[in-house]
Amino acid sequence: MLRRTVRQVLEWPHFESVILTLVILNSITLALETHPSLSSNYGVVLSLIDNIFLSIFVFEIALRLSHDFRGFWRDPWRIFDFLVVAIALLPAAGPLTILRALRILRVLRLISAVPAMRRVVAGLLGAMPGMASIVLLIGLIFFVFSVIATKIFGPNFPEWFGSLGASAYTLFQIMTLESWSMGIVRPVMEVYPLAWLLFIPFIVITAFTVLNLFIGVIVDAMQSEHELAAREERGQMRTENEKILSELTALKTEIATLNDKLTRP
Repeated sequence: MLRRTVRQVLEWPHFESVILTLVILNSITLALETHPSLSSNYGVVLSLIDNIFLSIFVFEIALRLSHDFRGFWRDPWRIFDFLVVAIALLPAAGPLTILRALRILRVLRLISAVPAMRRVVAGLLGAMPGMASIVLLIGLIFFVFSVIATKIFGPNFPEWFGSLGASAYTLFQIMTLESWSMGIVRPVMEVYPLAWLLFIPFIVITAFTVLNLFIGVIVDAMQSEHELAAREERGQMRTENEKILSELTALKTEIATLNDKLTRP
């Protein structure tokens, strides 16, 4: 009896919408706690509301676990929901006070609740292997240019190129095109007029070539994920159509049998 009730609750058409709404409302509550005046005047009330939301989320997780314990742990998104809620249950006292700030992670449940967002995250995860190769490539480029810049510019510009780490950080700023010309390159060129021969190729390789590879890999992964989702939807539609055709065929057979009985003398 209890198991059937739990299944009916979880299969209620509006159940996911209710949970999604509660996640959004809880996010608003957590955001209000960051306002100094609201936090000082209504901190107790906001904390009580947050605990109510947390209790509901814990109850929801408990329902899902009791309904299908093994299936729950086979679904990565359910595990993600479990971890996000479990973080809020840890005692936020002493050195663990920072965990109170991690309560906002509950808003990430929107990812598992919205299918479109799940596909985006799945696409990003699918792009990880290709992105890892690009990260290694750009790391190698940074290492080579950092060594060259340290050896050439380090003696006269120790703040920017005095060490391998400083050079890498400066080159990262140049790659982002943040004040790279007037802030770094032109002052260096006053001492080393041919410094542009190093910086311009570096910008072309990193900012305009390698970083665009990231976009290409991500777009390709997103497209693959979209095609996979489309195939799954077509498969579900095909299954449903076959089921409907089967039912219509059975109904047609029953009608034919009934007509045959009625027409017999």
